[in-house]
Amino acid sequence: MPPEEGDTHVVERSFTPADVRQFADLSGDDQPQYTEPDEDGRLLVHGLLTATVPTEVGSELGMLARTFTFEAHRPVYTSQTVRCACVVEEIEETEEQYNLTVEVTCTCEGDVVMTGSVAGIVAKP
Repeated sequence: MPPEEGDTHVVERSFTPADVRQFADLSGDDQPQYTEPDEDGRLLVHGLLTATVPTEVGSELGMLARTFTFEAHRPVYTSQTVRCACVVEEIEETEEQYNLTVEVTCTCEGDVVMTGSVAGIVAKP
């Protein structure tokens, strides 16, 4: 089924301390807030790791992202659930593909933690 403007996809994910430490190792960004627990026993989740949540929607759509723009508004900590709503805002159809623009809003415990936009392509079958 081809994508349509207004289509909304929602995914949720929580990050564990092991996820954050693995990302710190992979990215080389191993600052103490990512590797040493705070007074509540939590680790700060990297902004770029938080930005991976909407990639699950990209997979659902079969979308290859071309550009990403994200703005982090609040921190996310391990064990918190990030809820990410992705809304297809624009579609340009060509003979071979759909060019999509998807607006992203990620929330955590009711607060907006990240917003952004992703542009990419979905190949026609």
